[in-house]
Amino acid sequence: MKSKLKEQFITDAKGHKRAVVIDIDSYYDLMEDVADLRVVAERKNNPKYSSTHFILKLKKNGIL
Repeated sequence: MKSKLKEQFITDAKGHKRAVVIDIDSYYDLMEDVADLRVVAERKNNPKYSSTHFILKLKKNGIL
């Protein structure tokens, strides 16, 4: 389940944000999103098939 991002900022003496602290559940959710985006980027240039073509291929191979 995706948690709501809860962050705290660490600031320098002038009040400029220099770092952020997030709860562990939000961290894991973000890392999962990053991993998903990496897979999408890696598959960007893969051939595209219609769902009809995909279903026909599954039927031809006896999967459906």
